[in-house]
Amino acid sequence: MANLVSIAKTVGSNRIVPTISIPHPLGDPTTSVEEQWKLRKHRVEVAVDALANDIQEATIVEVKV
Repeated sequence: MANLVSIAKTVGSNRIVPTISIPHPLGDPTTSVEEQWKLRKHRVEVAVDALANDIQEATIVEVKV
């Protein structure tokens, strides 16, 4: 999971799940606590699913909201 996707690609990460922002990678403090938990859970699920895939080169995993 990375908020700076270009840097993640540069250093050779092969699975890149974009996060939301630098100060709040897995949340949005302008939303309710319930919405933040849903958002965090979804991003982590996407990241765990990405680990199950056989990937040979840098891949940016699409996160559908």
